[in-house]
Amino acid sequence: MGKSQSKLSPEQLSDLQKNTYFDKKELQQWYKGFLKDCPSGQLDKAAFGRIYKQFFPFGDPVQFADYVFNVFDENKNGTIDFKEFMGALSVTSRGRLEEKLKWAFQLYDLDGDGFITYAEMLQIVRSIYKMTGDMVKLPTDENTPEKRVDKIFRNMDRDKDARLTFDEFVEGSKHDPEIVQALSLYDGLV
Repeated sequence: MGKSQSKLSPEQLSDLQKNTYFDKKELQQWYKGFLKDCPSGQLDKAAFGRIYKQFFPFGDPVQFADYVFNVFDENKNGTIDFKEFMGALSVTSRGRLEEKLKWAFQLYDLDGDGFITYAEMLQIVRSIYKMTGDMVKLPTDENTPEKRVDKIFRNMDRDKDARLTFDEFVEGSKHDPEIVQALSLYDGLV
């Protein structure tokens, strides 16, 4: 793609204003910062991981950052452009609960088949525990990734088929404040 333009075009700005929860000034500020960090206008997986490392210096966020990157990268081309970045940031930081839950479902549904299996959730939860390190004190019934995923599945998997549908995930999340809190990961950053 080469060197990116230094300002958003009026069309790009208008499109982003319509499709995100950010106003013109915020978008322009985000764009300036995005280009500073990514002069090419494209954010790759390694750079994305480095950004996560700044927020989680005492843990290992690499694997979790990879999973999040895959959801941000809507067109699956291996990079995140500004539009993809702002779209995901808009949902995760300012979106309605239903939007956040849809985004989170995509994060946990690693193979994109429309279900979250126990194994998929365990992969994500392990990466979260690795990322947060010893910074978070957990109750004994959640102090390992396995215990946490067991608890989630006990509470969410209504038909006990060892996989969560989107509806089960939404219903269960609404009754589990910790999942909703985790979905607000970016609230303080924007």
